[in-house]
Amino acid sequence: MKCDKKWMPLYAVTDRAWLNGRNLLDVVEEALRGGATCMQLREKDLDHDAFLKEAMALKELCARNHTPLIINDDVEIAIASHADGVHIGQHDEPAAEVRKRIGPGMLLGVSAQTAEQAVKAERDGADYLGVGAVFSTGTKLDADDVNWETLRSICQAVSIPVVAIGGINRENLGKLAGTGIDGVAVVSAIFAAQDAEAAARDLRETVRKELNL
Repeated sequence: MKCDKKWMPLYAVTDRAWLNGRNLLDVVEEALRGGATCMQLREKDLDHDAFLKEAMALKELCARNHTPLIINDDVEIAIASHADGVHIGQHDEPAAEVRKRIGPGMLLGVSAQTAEQAVKAERDGADYLGVGAVFSTGTKLDADDVNWETLRSICQAVSIPVVAIGGINRENLGKLAGTGIDGVAVVSAIFAAQDAEAAARDLRETVRKELNL
């Protein structure tokens, strides 16, 4: 499945650690209203049945908003929930194997930190790349840092869309201008905000102004 670049400018990644008792679906809906262009569901601690139920509910919500839903890591959940795609890291199941499992009709995102990893991911069937961490982040303590030059070299090395991730917020995303990215992925910048809709709208407008996306 070819990844449309219009899905990439504001790629939201869920994290229930920031919800403070709020309902995840409600916050996701706020983010979509505010202008999130893609939604990734990331759950590390839910059991299979709860994860699947949540994924199916989010798929319905995202479909109503004409926004792709990507499942982080769990290929089985992505397939069972009829999500639009799955995103995997360098230490997950190999991209080529995941592509065989999901077939050609589902999006495959792959995390990369080097141009070599990026080129291999594209060759193995990735539709887009998540590259980071571009700034320090408390969300993924094991993430490798990717500097401006490396990010730019990755964008130049592949023909598929590239989304930067890691510590990105309204104040620093303009520093990524000129790298060639197709969007930014954010976690706490939306999900830690008391008003996710306003936060997403502000971020979307900043991406448009600062990155021309």
